[in-house]
Amino acid sequence: MKNKMKNPERKKSIRNNQERKSWLKRNWQLIDIGLILYDIGAVNCSFFLALWFRFDCQYSMIPELYLQPFFKFVPVYTLFCAAVFFYFRLYKSIWRFASYNELARVLASAAVVSIFHIMGITIACQVLWNGNIHRMPLSYYAFGIVLQTVLLLAVRFSYRFILLIWGIKRKGDGSACARRVMLIGAGAAGQIILRDLNEAKESTEQVCCIIDDNPDKWGRFIDGVPVVGGRDDILQNVEKYHIENILVAIPSASAEQKRDILNICKETGCELKILPGMYQLANGDITVSSMKEAAIEDLLGREPIQINLEDVFQYLNGKTILVTGGGGSIGSELCRQIARHKPKQMIIFDVYENNAYEIQQELRAKYPELDLKVLIGSVRDSRRINRVFAEYRPQVVYHAAAHKHVPLMEDSPREAIKNNAIGTYKTAYAAMMNGCKRFVLISTDKAVNPTNIMGASKRLCEMVIQTFDEKIKAGRAIELPLLYAHSNDEDGSMRKIENLEDTVARINADSVKTEFVAVRFGNVLGSNGSVIPFFKKQIAAGGPVTVTHPDIVRYFMTISEAVSLVLQAGTYAKGGEIFVLDMGEPVKIDALAKNLIKLSGYKPNIDIKIEYVGLRPGEKLYEEKLMEEEGMKTTPNHLIHIGCPIPFDTDWFLMQLKELMDASYGEEGDIRKLVEKVVETYKPLREEV
Repeated sequence: MKNKMKNPERKKSIRNNQERKSWLKRNWQLIDIGLILYDIGAVNCSFFLALWFRFDCQYSMIPELYLQPFFKFVPVYTLFCAAVFFYFRLYKSIWRFASYNELARVLASAAVVSIFHIMGITIACQVLWNGNIHRMPLSYYAFGIVLQTVLLLAVRFSYRFILLIWGIKRKGDGSACARRVMLIGAGAAGQIILRDLNEAKESTEQVCCIIDDNPDKWGRFIDGVPVVGGRDDILQNVEKYHIENILVAIPSASAEQKRDILNICKETGCELKILPGMYQLANGDITVSSMKEAAIEDLLGREPIQINLEDVFQYLNGKTILVTGGGGSIGSELCRQIARHKPKQMIIFDVYENNAYEIQQELRAKYPELDLKVLIGSVRDSRRINRVFAEYRPQVVYHAAAHKHVPLMEDSPREAIKNNAIGTYKTAYAAMMNGCKRFVLISTDKAVNPTNIMGASKRLCEMVIQTFDEKIKAGRAIELPLLYAHSNDEDGSMRKIENLEDTVARINADSVKTEFVAVRFGNVLGSNGSVIPFFKKQIAAGGPVTVTHPDIVRYFMTISEAVSLVLQAGTYAKGGEIFVLDMGEPVKIDALAKNLIKLSGYKPNIDIKIEYVGLRPGEKLYEEKLMEEEGMKTTPNHLIHIGCPIPFDTDWFLMQLKELMDASYGEEGDIRKLVEKVVETYKPLREEV
């Protein structure tokens, strides 16, 4: 019933929209016709007025020998001008936004028709008067060309000039209520933003001053707005001009330069907006609406990671790809970027149906041609994960499914082992058994010298990947056992899981070619459980903002950077590597909290209080990217490195992993003690109660 009620409304809306488009089209057609008639009158009147001025503005004094060739030449000249103006697209521009390009086209067309007029009228004089008169008066040519050019330009740029004057007057009349703006950047992007603000009908913002580090621009004006100095003059000019908003339009600046400027701007308490990047300048997408609020990642001072999109496209194009944990922060961004590279089929596998549903709807709306399958299930379920691999036969797997919250896993350590370590093993085993070409594990810097069970479980995941890689390369894949916990029916009888053991027995070691790699990175800004959304909620509630320790530091990267690394790793992988992103310098969480408060327009410990609550269970003051024993190898991307895996006895590890699985499912004993025996670098900070 609801759909039936909506349909008439929708049809009416579509009809109204079509009628509006039709009216606008007719309106523009009328304007074009009017402009054509104006041009015909302008080009002919220009030269007639030149002739009239030459003879003291008295028509009766103009000799017939000049008038006759002029009037004979008018039809020819009119047709030629119309053809030239259409060729130069003078009736296709939106003159409200006319710029140098339109000016150049008008001047070029005026030059072409002027040359034609000089030659044509001179020939007409020769023909009509048998060579007795060779040309029109010199003043006729000079004045006629000037008048013609002025009239052609005037009508086209007058609309924009009137809008500019009207905008200045309107903002001048309402200056008391207009928001006063400082623009940082007097380059191409800054000038476009300034023009956009000046011409916007509904804008309540007035640019009062411009900041630019180029001293040659200081003391000069752009569209009547003074360039008052460089970045060192920001604070004093904010006070002088009573600035409320700051717009940063320097897309070509490095990340470090932007960070330095934003660090100054955030001290002003003004609302901050920034133009994201150079691609907008190249695409012509620069408008006030394209600017975004300055975010905490803009203060990291690190250039965003760049990847070779062509390599990624060629690698992913036409393949069947599985993303486990595809509804999470990293998993969903992986799905978005993979969908852009036209895979043959994409399978999203997640245990949480709400997240899976959201990314499903988003991808279906944006990529309707994508062959998308969204499946609900757990990587801990051997039968489920094997059935998914057997049915869909993915060629590439991105394994993002994991428990990642450090304090929660400290309280439920067995769940970390079940889901992260054992779940990874089961997924890797299913990938190997079903002909998967490449398996990419999403790891974390918390796996390096872990002090919490979550980090230790992720180190176990890396060891699983190394074990699979070693066994496959040695032709000993048959030695990898099938792990499953629920082998007993309720009556106590043993039951094989869908004949997997029989399949294992028939494994042909030479046919197993799966490449296993891991990708390790730090904290992701804006992800589920990230400190940034948590701080934002606390600031919105009026504080306090809780920081665990004043000296705690972390490496940070954006979600898109993390996913870019994962995708790039997929193209570099040969098997067994642990890829590591060079994340620059670590960031103090205390400084990050203060910056976020300032970016929100408040003063730390004055408007919003900061409280130090102590380290959480399993948390350490700093994270490491690599263990000391691991070396570093370079890749074609200088921001991506490869750590040389630490060797260990894989046979002994497989036995220990089985013990860990039994202990975690058995809910008995001290699971941390067992993990310590397997992960020698794991040093827990708190014993299990």
